Amino acid sequence: MSRTRFEELVGEALDLVPREFAKAMDNVVVLVEEYNEEAPSILGLYHGVALTERTSSYGGVLPDRISIYRQPILEICETEDDVVDEIVTTVIHEIAHHFGIDDHRLHELGWG
Repeated sequence: MSRTRFEELVGEALDLVPREFAKAMDNVVVLVEEYNEEAPSILGLYHGVALTERTSSYGGVLPDRISIYRQPILEICETEDDVVDEIVTTVIHEIAHHFGIDDHRLHELGWG
């Protein structure tokens, strides 16, 4: 799958985020990257300070980043439908980290 098509699918996954959550996202950007050099098999990663951990001293910082890793997702998927499903799951999972939801709770909710 081309990078352009993959990026389109990430955009479509972001469009599925409920409006109230999308509006609440603060100082965060979502990027497509090929893979994470330190952990090449992970599908996504939230880099930043979760909303629940921000204090009054939070300010003047670069945006938090959500990285969605193209190669690992493509490697575990057989069809484009699989890729779509995995992108949605990964995007929701990483956005949840932005809101302070940890991996344990995400697994309980089925977004692990």
